[in-house]
Amino acid sequence: MDTAVDPHQPTRTNLDFFLPRSAWHEQAVRLMVGLVMVIIYCWIAAGVVHLGMLLYSTLDTNWTKPAKMMITEVVTVLAALELVRTLQSYLQIGRVRVTFILDAALVVLTGELIGLWYRTHYSPMESLPSLAVIITLVALRIVTFKYSPDAYD
Repeated sequence: MDTAVDPHQPTRTNLDFFLPRSAWHEQAVRLMVGLVMVIIYCWIAAGVVHLGMLLYSTLDTNWTKPAKMMITEVVTVLAALELVRTLQSYLQIGRVRVTFILDAALVVLTGELIGLWYRTHYSPMESLPSLAVIITLVALRIVTFKYSPDAYD
C-alpha cells in the first residue's frame, strides 16, 4: 500500500476546525454580516424618519438651516446604503470589491465636504485637502473600473 502524500493536496489537521476556511467560520461571518446589515437598515430607517421630521419643521420656520441639515443627512443615509451594498457584495461573492470601498469612501468624504461648506466660518483652504482626497479617490475609482476583472462579467 502506497502512502505517499500528494504535495498538491492540503492535509487535514485538528486545527482545520479553527481556521477561517472551515464551514463554521463562514457561517459565523455570514451571521455577523447579516446582523450588521440589519442594524444598518434600522439606522437608515431612523435617518429617513429624522429627514421627515426635518421636512415638517421647515413648514413654519426659516427653511435654509433645516435644508442644510437635510442635505447632510441624505448624504449620511447614502453612505449607509453604500455600506449595505459592500456587505451584500461580500455575502454574494465572498470578497469585497475595491470599487465598493471607494464608492463608500467617496460618499462619506463628499458628505464631510458638504458639511464643511455649510459651517459658518471656514476658509476655502480647509477644503483643499478634502478635495485632493476626493479627486484621488475618483481617479482610483476610474482605474479600478477600467482594469477590474469583473468588468467583463
